[in-house]
Amino acid sequence: MGRRKGRDVSGWLVVDKPAGITSTAVVNKVKWAFDAKKAGHAGTLDPEATGVLAVALGEATKTVPYITDALKAYAFTVRFGIGTNTDDAEGEVIATSDARPTDDEIKAALGAFVGEIEQVPPAFSAVKVDGQRAYKRAREGEVLELAARPLWVEELVLTDRPDPDHAELEMTCGKGGYVRSIARDLGRALGCHGHVVTLRRLWSGPFDAADGVTLEQIEAGAKSPELDRLLRPLEDGLADLPEAICPEMSLGRLRNGNPAPVIASGLDFGEECWASHDGAAVAVGTWQGGELHPSRVFAAPGG
Repeated sequence: MGRRKGRDVSGWLVVDKPAGITSTAVVNKVKWAFDAKKAGHAGTLDPEATGVLAVALGEATKTVPYITDALKAYAFTVRFGIGTNTDDAEGEVIATSDARPTDDEIKAALGAFVGEIEQVPPAFSAVKVDGQRAYKRAREGEVLELAARPLWVEELVLTDRPDPDHAELEMTCGKGGYVRSIARDLGRALGCHGHVVTLRRLWSGPFDAADGVTLEQIEAGAKSPELDRLLRPLEDGLADLPEAICPEMSLGRLRNGNPAPVIASGLDFGEECWASHDGAAVAVGTWQGGELHPSRVFAAPGG
């Protein structure tokens, strides 16, 4: 008797992650609750962070890169006057300052963090250094000089100033942004040090924290049909890509990974898009003069 490998269930579950649990642990819990063969997530959240963790099941895992690449929004609180080795409240204090910025000074400093910026990830992060996760080496006491990487910041605004020690901000950014780095670098720019004390991902691409499912709901509905009703279609993961229509005659060719004619308007040659048939995703690929050249294909629904 071979071990049962789980169900062929596909779709997205938008989880409102609580603090105190890793993103991997959330994925494992979702996978268990759905008895799913395959699961993954789009964009890690730190254990203490809350908010949108989009978990993909089955065929939806093929759309993960599009959510990872999509814009995301974060609400976070920066504590001024203290720098830590992890750039959040979990770490050891490595610098302090009695200086506190005014609201106007904060607003003036934010401009340098908008647009195409260069960002050095926190030493305690999942960035790989010579094939090893940075945080593993940092925990072993290694002093890491991580390379700066480009980040697109659409917007960064001060939303509240509860007291001189704290500022609440909201940021919309592209792929690979570290809010902890923003807090650290903002504190440095203001000459007072800083670290993140709370962090919440408000939305990620088409997925919103307001629609998120709690871990309690997942545990309560585990292995029941009620849980399946909370799944969003895998097509939601393609919301940022243009859609083409796959006619019946092209279905077989596309599903086998071969180029085939699709119906679309306003696409440029070589542009990435996805093809649907009766609303269901058939393939993702590039539009080349009336044909879709597939890079990823999806199994037929229920097939």
